[in-house]
Amino acid sequence: MSMNPTALKRLEDEITADIERGAYDGVNLILARHGEIALQGSYGFAERATGRPTAQDDVYRILSMSKAFTNTLAYRALGEGKLALSTRVVDLIPEFFGRDRFRAVRKDRINLAHLLTHRSGMPATPDPGLPADKFGVLADVIEALGAVDVVNEPGTNLNYAPSINHALMGEMVRRAYGYEHFRDLARELVFEPLGMKDTAFGLPESRRDRAVPLKVYVPEDGWLAPEDIECLNDHITEDAEMPWVGGTSTVDDIFRFAELFRRKGELGGDRLVAPAVIDAATSLQTGDMPNDLYSGIAAMRGWEAPAGNFGLGFSLSGTGTAPNFFGPFTSPRTFGNYGAGSTLFWVDPERDLTFVFLSSGVMDEGDNVARFQKLSTLAVAAAV
Repeated sequence: MSMNPTALKRLEDEITADIERGAYDGVNLILARHGEIALQGSYGFAERATGRPTAQDDVYRILSMSKAFTNTLAYRALGEGKLALSTRVVDLIPEFFGRDRFRAVRKDRINLAHLLTHRSGMPATPDPGLPADKFGVLADVIEALGAVDVVNEPGTNLNYAPSINHALMGEMVRRAYGYEHFRDLARELVFEPLGMKDTAFGLPESRRDRAVPLKVYVPEDGWLAPEDIECLNDHITEDAEMPWVGGTSTVDDIFRFAELFRRKGELGGDRLVAPAVIDAATSLQTGDMPNDLYSGIAAMRGWEAPAGNFGLGFSLSGTGTAPNFFGPFTSPRTFGNYGAGSTLFWVDPERDLTFVFLSSGVMDEGDNVARFQKLSTLAVAAAV
């Protein structure tokens, strides 16, 4: 499969050194080429405080990587004619207007394309209109969003949305397919067809003993406080439906998921997503627009500001030398998704290379970008 064993060892050694110096606690990793696994490893601790070692079947709360699953439901709906990129949120969720007509300004302009590309103009907040202990009931979140104002003209700026866009998208696809529960829709249309036996929205009780706890290592005055993330240890329950942050999965299941897109929507003989939809999803849709969130992180670090580089839901590598999760040496159409300070996968279509990385110990997001830039470069350097 044309992988350099010395370079693979270098990648492992760097991860081990990171863990030993306390940058994060542990990792499950897969690096594959042409669909064949070249390196799979479990390193460090699932929970450093108790000494519990990382195991291959550990179940991670994957945070915003959950959005990739919600995006995939939208891709299926697009390919099956149940939704269009121009479908407005209010076409399916009329109560999104809210009860106050003065707060409904611009809500009628937000469509599926805006949600997928983080250009909806809704606030970039981790709280979708409710406190964290109320996140798990999607119907309550949708009701609360009726009272949340649009802050920018839809389509005019790119600001990574931690919660609101995908809460709305999840409800749109649920209604488009006529399911009572979003979690059942995801299970039947994505997880079961792909054989993702350890993946769910929510954390089934049967997997709780394998779950990796969220332990956050960020400054108290950072963009997110530790409790903003660690509270999800309690709130991602068996019944919780959070299309933006509530997914749980294993390294092997995420690899199967990534393989679906590397193979242009086909896996195991089934065509789950239309190749034309994947082509658009992995093509640049946001031009040279910056991503307000990561531009701010870059400014604080004294880095060159990166372009937003979004397709339809997927983050793209793009070109240039600005720091980004996939590093500057992956091919420009390398695509993937990530979760705050901890999880990432990407596929480099030019090199036919897949990288999956799930870590325990949630890092500061600037440190996380620096880590993944380094490790993504080491991963792509192993391809010869």
